[in-house]
Amino acid sequence: MLPRPQPSPYQWLHAVAGAGALTLLLSAPSSLAQQPAGDDQGHQAFNNSCRTCHSVKEGDNRLGPNLNKIVGRKAGSLPNYNYSSSMKDAGFVWDQDKLTRFMVKPDEVVSGNKMQPYGGVSAEEAGKVVAYLKAAGGQQ
Repeated sequence: MLPRPQPSPYQWLHAVAGAGALTLLLSAPSSLAQQPAGDDQGHQAFNNSCRTCHSVKEGDNRLGPNLNKIVGRKAGSLPNYNYSSSMKDAGFVWDQDKLTRFMVKPDEVVSGNKMQPYGGVSAEEAGKVVAYLKAAGGQQ
């Protein structure tokens, strides 16, 4: 007859710890699971590059116009903001590509605009900002 293996005195501790970890995972708010990983990066990119002059809050115009629902908006059309004449006459609607290009090289998109990003914005950062703006404005 073979001897019966003795359970480790800490085996119960491992079982309790495992059950606790599983409970914690299952009870985590579902909003965390639904939030895209890039949201924090986009928000941080917006804060680093845009927040000094812009807001995402509707009606909160600062040195620059608010960017709430910017994607799909006609350039230079927000009421109660003093756009440059070149922006008012731009004649296009902001889409993801045009907004990204504008953040990287504003004068190539709208010559004579008033925006002067501090230190410039890389295409990668601009892409993160646009994704954040779309999410913050409830746009898909």
